[in-house]
Amino acid sequence: MPKTREGTEEIEACPECGSHHLVRDYERGELLCEDCGLVLDDQFIDQGPEWRAFDVEQGEKRARTGAPMTYTIHDKGLSTEISWKNKDSYGKSIPTRNRAQLYRLRKWQRRIRVSNATERNLAFALSELDRMASAMGLPRNVRETAAMIYRKAVNKNLIRGRSIEGVVAASLYAACRQCGVPRTLDEVAGSSRVGRKEIGRTYRFMTRELKLKLMPTKPQDYVQRFCSELKLSGEVQSKAAEILKDASEKELTSGRGPTGVAAAAIYISSILCNERRTQREVADVAGVTEVTIRNRYKELTEKLGIEIAL
Repeated sequence: MPKTREGTEEIEACPECGSHHLVRDYERGELLCEDCGLVLDDQFIDQGPEWRAFDVEQGEKRARTGAPMTYTIHDKGLSTEISWKNKDSYGKSIPTRNRAQLYRLRKWQRRIRVSNATERNLAFALSELDRMASAMGLPRNVRETAAMIYRKAVNKNLIRGRSIEGVVAASLYAACRQCGVPRTLDEVAGSSRVGRKEIGRTYRFMTRELKLKLMPTKPQDYVQRFCSELKLSGEVQSKAAEILKDASEKELTSGRGPTGVAAAAIYISSILCNERRTQREVADVAGVTEVTIRNRYKELTEKLGIEIAL
């Protein structure tokens, strides 16, 4: 039978209808009556299952209070922050006479969070990284990996003489490849304030100095994203994957740009599955030229014996 505390009294039954069918809604932090819908407690705490610990030290290590640590914030999210809302911990409005003092505390708290040059560098760089990752729609694990790579570059003093934006963009490009979420240099350059050449140069330097072991991207890595952007069905995607598998077995993909080969395979499969897309449409999504698609398309159809009725 669910029990909770409202003040100091335990609730065993609904005071409205007398029902004992009480439900805990952990998402909203509420205790509800299942029969009449009355909210009995709107600040319900999820105590959670007890974790196994054999001594006090282990118990403290396994505490689950506060936000998780993250490398995408310069202080790893471990410092406190005074909220901009003029309310206390009980949700009550702070008196007007105390607001000036709160404003000064908030200002100094912001200042002391960044204490030296390295932290200032990290604060600017990681905010830039977050902006670029948001513009490219990258998942959380890629952002964390990119932040870790940038921190390693700072510790090894690799950013001296290079722009912060260039190193951030190179870190993000490396993280994309490391996490299996490939993005082209042109896409990264489109979201950053530096050029493609500088990003490529910085990326090669960082992989050499940090000894990053990154496998080259494959055409198969781009098929799903390109098909999604072209609004093609799963059948076209499967057919393109089959074409690329046959092409890799016959070594038709080696020495060629993966995006161009992937775009040509999607173009062929869209025709075979009667969901035709023009070379211009596919080229715009893949970031290659129509000439590249035509060359790869002719090569694949001839070597793989694919007949297409144009």
